[in-house]
Amino acid sequence: MRLSKFEPRLPVNAGERKTTSAMIASIAPDGVPTRSAPFGHALAKLAHQRREIVGLTADLAKYTDLHVFAQEHPDRFYQMGMAEQVLMSAAAGLAREGFTPFATTYAVFASRRAYDFICMAIAEENLDVKIVCALPGLTTGYGPSHQATEDIAIFRGMPNLTIIDPCDALDIEQATEAIANYKGPVYMRLLRGKVPVVLDEYDYRFEIGKAKLLRDGADVLFISTGLMTMRVLEAARALEADRIGCAVLHVPTIKPLDSDAILAAARQPGRLVVVAENHTIIGGLGEGIAALLMRAGVTPVFRQISLPDEFLDAGALPTLHDRYGMSTMEILRRTRAWVE
Repeated sequence: MRLSKFEPRLPVNAGERKTTSAMIASIAPDGVPTRSAPFGHALAKLAHQRREIVGLTADLAKYTDLHVFAQEHPDRFYQMGMAEQVLMSAAAGLAREGFTPFATTYAVFASRRAYDFICMAIAEENLDVKIVCALPGLTTGYGPSHQATEDIAIFRGMPNLTIIDPCDALDIEQATEAIANYKGPVYMRLLRGKVPVVLDEYDYRFEIGKAKLLRDGADVLFISTGLMTMRVLEAARALEADRIGCAVLHVPTIKPLDSDAILAAARQPGRLVVVAENHTIIGGLGEGIAALLMRAGVTPVFRQISLPDEFLDAGALPTLHDRYGMSTMEILRRTRAWVE
C-alpha cells in the first residue's frame, strides 16, 4: 500500500448524513488494502507449532476473531459464556498448568468488569496470560457501554502487565507472535474484522517495548499508537504540501514505554510534539509521555490529540471521529493551527 495515493477524507457538510456499521472496529480509507481477522489467523497458525496455546472467550469469538482459531483448533477452544470474571480465572488456571491462554472479550468488559480478577489472579502471580480485547477506544458507535475509552488508564497502574496497542493488520500479526513468545501477562488492544494494512512500506517489525520512527520531519513530531498511527501518517503526507515536515514515531507498546526512543525524538530542537491516541486524554499515552518528558527535563511545545474526558455519543463512526478529533481532517486542522 502507498498512502500517497490516497487523499484524506474531507469533512462532511453540516446537512450530510454519514452511515456505517456501529460495530466495525477500524475504518480503512477507500482503496486501502485490508486483511481479514489478522489476529485470529495469526493465532491459529502459531498454534499449529505451539501445542500449549489455547483460546478462551466470553461469548465473543466471532467479534474478537477468535472463531478462526476455534475452527482450526476446536479441542483447544473454550467458550466461557458472558462472564469475564470466570474467563480470567479460567485463563489463570490454565496458565498455572503450563498452557499459554489467549483470552478475548471486549476491552470495556476486561477493564471495567474483570479488573480485580486480572489483577489478583493473573498480574500478581505474573502468569502467562494474553488478554486480547476488541473495540478499544472509539472503534464502535454503540456508546459508553461498549466504548473502552479509558482502558489504558485503568491498566497502566497494574504491576507486571504489558500493554500493547497495534496500528494495523501487520502490527497485529507480528504482535500476536511476539506476545505468545513473551513470558508474562499482556493486555493487547485489537482491531478486528477487515483491518487496514499501512505499515508494510516502512520496513516495520514489531518488538515488545520498542517504538519505531516511521518517517522524519523538522517541524512536527507525531508520537502515536494504535489506529491513530494510520491517521497521523495520512496527515503527515498531506502536510508536506504546506511545507510542514512531520516525523511519526509509532509507539505500539504503551507499557513499558520506549523511553530512549521517545526522549531522543523529543529532544530534537524546534519541533512541536503532538501525541495522538485513541483514548481519553486522562491516563493514556499522552500523559505517560508528558510525565516522561518532565522527569527528563525535556520541554518541547507539547499537544495532545485524544478523546475528551467524558462519556461519548453513539452514532456512525466517521461522524464520531470527526466530532472528537480523530479523523485525518481534524488532525490536519489542529496541527496547522498549532504550527501557525
